[in-house]
Amino acid sequence: MPVRQIILDTETTGLDPKLGHRIIEIAGVELIDRRLSGKHFHRYVNPGRDSDEGALQVHGLTTEFLSDKPKFSEIAAEFLDYVGGAELIIHNAPFDVGFIDAELALMRQKKLATHCPNVIDTLRMAKELHPGKRNSLDALCDRYQIDNSARTLHGALLDAELLAEVYLAMTRGQESLMIEVESTQADVGAAEFRRGELTLAVLRASPDELAIHEAQLADIDKISGAALWRRDGS
Repeated sequence: MPVRQIILDTETTGLDPKLGHRIIEIAGVELIDRRLSGKHFHRYVNPGRDSDEGALQVHGLTTEFLSDKPKFSEIAAEFLDYVGGAELIIHNAPFDVGFIDAELALMRQKKLATHCPNVIDTLRMAKELHPGKRNSLDALCDRYQIDNSARTLHGALLDAELLAEVYLAMTRGQESLMIEVESTQADVGAAEFRRGELTLAVLRASPDELAIHEAQLADIDKISGAALWRRDGS
């Protein structure tokens, strides 16, 4: 069965939904079996309030720009249908999931975990891979040589696209392992298929080879005492 993952990002009016801050932009990028499918989700959202000055400097989405955009409640069904059943990949996942859950709670809807049971936090992953180093999205782009020159401001869709590249780079060893396992399984299957057709030749050691082998065992005996296989009589 294909593995479906959604790289997700949001922009918000501030840092804490408990203080009434809301989502103003949400975007997702789809991976199928670790390959970009081209199926994206991107919506701007009218939060019904102004952004904090610090947040506005980060994302640049003004109240005027967002004033004619749909409310989160108007795009929620479309969003949940898009992410439903997928594994989510989010940088600093508690932040984005917390905001989405807060929006769903305002609609008296169940939490995001009921729609997407597994979430990978790439910030936590990066801290484990690169302890003591900066692990922001920009820092990871630099580390993995991913072009982020277009990221003059934070934007949910661009950040999701960059995070997709970062995630694939961070987990490239897993991809190699999957390929190796699949290849090994295919080789084993082929070997089992041909086993009945094989005629195995038995090559006996020559007297000279046996003499060399005995000399090596005698050297081992001198260093460590009688070898275990001699004591066991084998």
